Amino acid sequence: MSSRVSAAIDAARAEGRGVFVGYLPIGFPDLATSIEAAVTLAENGADILELGPPYSDPVMDGPIIQEATETALAAGFRLRDLFPAIREIASRVDIPILVMTYWNPVLQYGVDRYADDLLAAGGAGLITPDVTPEAAPEWIAASERTGLDRVFLAAPTSTDERLELIVRNSTGFVYTVSTMGITGERAQLDAAARGLVERLRAHGAEHACVGIGISTAAQVEGVLDYADGAIVGTALVRALRDGGLDGLAETARALAAGTRR
Repeated sequence: MSSRVSAAIDAARAEGRGVFVGYLPIGFPDLATSIEAAVTLAENGADILELGPPYSDPVMDGPIIQEATETALAAGFRLRDLFPAIREIASRVDIPILVMTYWNPVLQYGVDRYADDLLAAGGAGLITPDVTPEAAPEWIAASERTGLDRVFLAAPTSTDERLELIVRNSTGFVYTVSTMGITGERAQLDAAARGLVERLRAHGAEHACVGIGISTAAQVEGVLDYADGAIVGTALVRALRDGGLDGLAETARALAAGTRR
């Protein structure tokens, strides 16, 4: 089955650019606004949407995203709200929608049921930050059955054996994270991410997108020197929090300007 996410990356490449992957938490600041925010992001330059259902124990998220997910949970977000929200967003945008989720909610919901409901809602796949390919045979089987994309994470600390496993089991793209310090330390971050993308390519990765605290068009442009896509989260959540849908649209357009090679 063809990957909708790969197709979006290939289409951008044919236009001579990389992709802008935009992350937002579902349910922030409330469910209805979060649906409008996802549509706004798609209409203002995002090539792929990455939507995060709020989770009570977000090990990977920085303070701004944590604060947003806490707001969403306090506003009453429940997992059952996820699929109707995706269905509405998918009916209004024509770009792939990935769900970035911790693994426990998927297990609780039932892996096959989650995959079926995501597919029926029009979702394109899952980004799973806290589960590795060897711990996810049930999800790999479900995604092969449904054609959903499986995006696993790779870090600079990953061994070659681990990268081989990640590349072999990922579809759409490999989510390339840099764990080298905080977002201000650009030179080191870029070196770490660039080196990791080179290693992933050596293992046969067709598509690698980088998420390393990217917050400006210049940083998007820098990452697209060597990667297929730039993933932006915190800067978009901050824009939505501080400037509403208009602020989000403006920030998205600015970031998208960095994708032209």
